[in-house]
Amino acid sequence: MSLPLAAVEAHDPRVHLQENNDVVAPEHFLLGDGLAPNFETYLFYAQEQRDKEAAEARKEGHRPPTGWLSELFGLNRLADTASVVSDEKKAGSDEAAILAVSPAEYRAASSALRTATWGAIFYLITTDILGPYSAPYAFAQVGYGPGVACFVVFGVMAAYSGVLLWHMYLKLDSERFPLKSFGDLGHRIFGNWFRIVCHILQSLQLIFNVGLIILGNGQGLSQVAKFRLCFSVCNIVWMIAGMMLGQIRTLQKFGWVANFSIWLNIITLVVTMGAVAHTVPNFTAAEAAYGVVAGPVQTLAINQQPFQPQLNGIMQIVFSYGGAMIFIEFMAEMRRPMDFWKAMACAQVFITVVYMFFGLFVYSYQGQFVINPANQGISLYSLQTATNVISLIAGLIAAALYGNIGVKVIYQNVMMELFHAPPLTAKSGKYLFAVSVIVYWALAFLVGSAVPQFSNLSALVAAVCIFQFSYTFPPFMILGYLVQVDALSEDRPYDVNNPRTSRIDSWRNVSRWIRGYKKHFIFNTWNLIIFLACLATAALASYSAITSIITDFQTGTSGTSFSCRSPLQPA
Repeated sequence: MSLPLAAVEAHDPRVHLQENNDVVAPEHFLLGDGLAPNFETYLFYAQEQRDKEAAEARKEGHRPPTGWLSELFGLNRLADTASVVSDEKKAGSDEAAILAVSPAEYRAASSALRTATWGAIFYLITTDILGPYSAPYAFAQVGYGPGVACFVVFGVMAAYSGVLLWHMYLKLDSERFPLKSFGDLGHRIFGNWFRIVCHILQSLQLIFNVGLIILGNGQGLSQVAKFRLCFSVCNIVWMIAGMMLGQIRTLQKFGWVANFSIWLNIITLVVTMGAVAHTVPNFTAAEAAYGVVAGPVQTLAINQQPFQPQLNGIMQIVFSYGGAMIFIEFMAEMRRPMDFWKAMACAQVFITVVYMFFGLFVYSYQGQFVINPANQGISLYSLQTATNVISLIAGLIAAALYGNIGVKVIYQNVMMELFHAPPLTAKSGKYLFAVSVIVYWALAFLVGSAVPQFSNLSALVAAVCIFQFSYTFPPFMILGYLVQVDALSEDRPYDVNNPRTSRIDSWRNVSRWIRGYKKHFIFNTWNLIIFLACLATAALASYSAITSIITDFQTGTSGTSFSCRSPLQPA
């Protein structure tokens, strides 16, 4: 899972205009009738937008061709940047100069802000600090066979969900009515209640991710200090660092940061594999964390054990495919969102192959002694420290980005909407944002320190939050989308001047429901079954994670809350 590019920027002309009441942005009105747009309107303007992008792509066909490697390594970004700068000048997107903007000028500025290529999005999707390091633990809990099967199946289903989100985005997004988040897409299909659910789960996922990074970095720092530093103090160090970095309100152009972070992670993975292949497992850490007594390394084709630890292990695999939550933000930043499938395809293949190989490799050498995160299971102190230092840097980058997004999600969707907080561009808004950052990181510290069980905590957030965005919601959303689209088949032609006069019946009539469902009956039924199955799996996995947390506290297997003893420190 990773982070959006300009979704965290405060210097968006659209935000400035709305927050300072200089103009009303076009998505807030519909031809003067004062009502919110209906589903048909979103479809109409989205098709208009896609036609425009296709025409622009044909116009740019004279540019020198660029291949996949050029995109992935950013060799063609200078040309894109020059094009964007030219467009921004035409759009007049200088925030300080904007006092009144017409709808046409607004849409031009909105278009100019879309600058990301699919190569940059690939880096952002794969900038994941937790996914790869948890893969060996997943194999340790389920064995070779189920582990490989789950990695492949979850990868295929994550790609399927990504394609569904991509399709719905292209059909419902436009410059006039831009989609900016997962919740926005859900709102257009199911209404405000679903948007609220998405925002709540997104906020929970981000704060738990930051809490996990604080916990993992705290464990790493305690190992580097040879457990001479109080574990709670180790966590406080990262909390304070996050509070300081979080004061940066505008994080622009994350592409190079994502690029840097992914290479740090790859270095850590390579060093970890080299270390585990030539050293014995970290027996003391395994005994402290899981109560596993030192002995011969054992690997199993299928690990026969109670379903709770197996589900917790499988949820580590789910964590690897947790980027769907912000796929909409990624597409919203792309100059050509129709190219998103390339970034997603490369990312899913990379995650499946690299993460699974790393998990299999480490599990083959360490067996039941695998530690989560994996690099902390290295027994040789020098290599353990080297990987810890590198992963601490990558973790701090990820935590800063997660935290910035998390604070802004809560600030904009809770504090501004419900409590009418001042906008981020106002002076009072800047002060309130600074306070919000401190509170946010304090809450993340409480999460990581109150439940110092890295594997169980990551399994819980995967089951409650990540699973929904990556697997449960997309089939449910495409079902709602298709039912509404197919219900239009017998309506009168859409009239842009009278957008509410085309329907021949309403959703109070059974006929509209039948017409909407039957055209794609098999596909709709398939998605309904997938949705219900995923919902049941998420509920069972959540129960398993909560049960495991309670059990570990009762048996004393894990560390105690707010303790000075590290979870990896021998008693």
